[in-house]
Amino acid sequence: MPSLLLHTDPLEPAMHGLSLRRYGASRGSHAHGHFQVLVGLSGRLDLEVEGRGRHIAAGEGWVIAPGDRHDFESSEGAQCLVLDTSELPWSRAVGRTPMAQRTLSLARYLALCLGQPDAPKLALHHGPALLLEAWGPLPPSASRRRAIDWAALSLWAQARWQRPLTVADMAAVVCLSPSQFAQRCRDEQGMGPMHWLRQQRLVHARQLRGHGISVAEVARRTGYRSPSALTAAMRREEAAAP
Repeated sequence: MPSLLLHTDPLEPAMHGLSLRRYGASRGSHAHGHFQVLVGLSGRLDLEVEGRGRHIAAGEGWVIAPGDRHDFESSEGAQCLVLDTSELPWSRAVGRTPMAQRTLSLARYLALCLGQPDAPKLALHHGPALLLEAWGPLPPSASRRRAIDWAALSLWAQARWQRPLTVADMAAVVCLSPSQFAQRCRDEQGMGPMHWLRQQRLVHARQLRGHGISVAEVARRTGYRSPSALTAAMRREEAAAP
C-alpha cells in the first residue's frame, strides 16, 4: 500500500490494508462497505459518525462500521494510521476505545514501516491482527457470551454481497454446523437463514438509497442482477409487510 492515500469513493469495494493519512481543514464526508480503523498519530481529528461527534488525538482511536456515514476535518492538521478491513472480528471493537499507550506505540511503529521505501512485509502483514489485539480485551461479560452476534454477521455479509453466500458460509463464521446455524436462525430470528440473508441485503440497499445513491448503483453494490430486480424485491417486501 502507498504511504499516503486520498479519500476515495464512498462505499468502495472492501479493502484490507494499512495506510497513513493526513487530514486538513477541508471537510470530508463519506461511507464505505468495510470497517475503517483510525488511530491518531499527531494533531486532532474531528470526526462525526452517524451524527455523533468524536475527537481523535495521538493514541486515541475509533472503529467505523460498514455503512456508517462519517464527516471528518482537522483545523490544525492531523495524521492517523488507518486500517481498511472487512475482517469480522473488528465488529467486537466497534464502540470501544483502544488502550491508548499500547495502541500508540504500535501505530507509530507501523507508521514508520509504511514510511520506508521498502516497507517490512512481515510487520505490515501482521499489523492488522496486532492492532486488534492492542485494542484490548472484551469486558468479561462479553467474552463469556456465546450467543450469535447477528449484527456482526450482517456486517460480514454486507462486505460480500458480490459473492453467492450460502448457509454453510454463515455457519462457518459463527463456528456452527449448517444445520445448527439454520435451527438457531429459525429460533432467534423467526425465519430460515437465506430468508434472513435476503432481508439483510434489502436493509443495506435501503440504507444506501437513503444516502441518495441511485437504484442502479445500489443494485450493483448489493449484488442484485439488475436495478429492476432490486426494485421488485423492495416491492415484494412492502407487499408482504403487515
